[in-house]
Amino acid sequence: MGARQSHAPQEPEQEPDPRTEVPGWLAQVPYFLVLAMMAAGIVVVAAAYFKRGPALIAGALLLAAVFRGVLPQERIGMLAVRRRWIDVTILVTLAVLLIVLAWVAPQL
Repeated sequence: MGARQSHAPQEPEQEPDPRTEVPGWLAQVPYFLVLAMMAAGIVVVAAAYFKRGPALIAGALLLAAVFRGVLPQERIGMLAVRRRWIDVTILVTLAVLLIVLAWVAPQL
C-alpha cells in the first residue's frame, strides 16, 4: 500500500505583502518607550523631586495601558503579560495609586 494522496486541490502559498510586513524588533518599540519613560521617572526621583518622579512613572504606566489596550497582540511585544483586560486594569490601577502618592507626598 502506498502513501495516500490528497485529492483536495492545493492552494498556492501567497507571498506576504511587503507593505504590511513589519520587522520583529518593531513590536518592542512600545516596551522600550515605556521603559525609557520609567527610567526617566526614576532619575527624577533620584534627583530629589519626589512629586514629579512618581507622576512621570504613572504617566509611563498609563502609556503602557494605552499601548496594551490599543495595539494588536502581534505588535505589543513584551508589554503583553496576561490577558489584555487584566494587563490594562493592573497598569491603570498602579498609575492611579502612584498619582495619589505623588499628590499626598510632602514637598521637601
